[in-house]
Amino acid sequence: MDRLILVLGATGSTGRRVAGRLAQQGHPVRRASRSGDVRFDWTDRDTWRPTLAGTHAVYLMAPHELPIDPAFVHEAVDQGVRRIVLLSSRGIEEMGDERLLAAERDLKASGADWTIVRADWFDQNFDEGFFRPAVEAGALAVPLGDTPQAFVDADDIAAVAAVALTTPGHEGRTYEVTGPRALSFAEAFALIGEAAGRRLAFDGTPDGYRAQQRGLGMPAEQTEGEIAAFARLRPATTTEAVPEVTGRTAIDFADYATRVWGPVR
Repeated sequence: MDRLILVLGATGSTGRRVAGRLAQQGHPVRRASRSGDVRFDWTDRDTWRPTLAGTHAVYLMAPHELPIDPAFVHEAVDQGVRRIVLLSSRGIEEMGDERLLAAERDLKASGADWTIVRADWFDQNFDEGFFRPAVEAGALAVPLGDTPQAFVDADDIAAVAAVALTTPGHEGRTYEVTGPRALSFAEAFALIGEAAGRRLAFDGTPDGYRAQQRGLGMPAEQTEGEIAAFARLRPATTTEAVPEVTGRTAIDFADYATRVWGPVR
């Protein structure tokens, strides 16, 4: 009999895809979030125990801009969770992302069978996430110049996570999931413009980013810290993690752009 799998952040870009994929495969799934089928709130410990009750595996992702409370991981293991798949991110050492570095350390020390999925920039950041307003406005600034990024589709992230949650052989592994080719932000933005039939402007300079963030009302100190972090991010290289784990080729950014931003959607 299949064992119950808990998916946290089940209304988000990756969580809903993980939950949907697992359900399609016939696995029992508990979808949890602050507004999902099961209410789960990182700031309300009274929601933790009922959310974890009876589950065997957990898809774990950090709450927005907050750390993963190590007490939750301990609680999960105490309640019998044996497998945890954590969504992390590429370049967290260079970016100094202590939030995710701590989550990875806590998971490895938890005693559960763990898998870490380190993802590059999501394709879906452009239509479901924080870049969508820039696409709609026709202008985006990210202070990375022409540094290549290995944009990855959220469907590929979900596919890797679903395999790691349900099949053996992925314990103790860290997968760097990427798309099949590296692109600069300018190249990716141009592909969206081509698919949408619009001219989109990209600025890869720190000054352009400062101007954009000022327009959004962001504090100057925060902006300067972000620019410094971006400057530490090395050029991305692609990996074979998606085909290795799922058995199929990773989704190309151009295919994402056509599917989401093309005239026929």
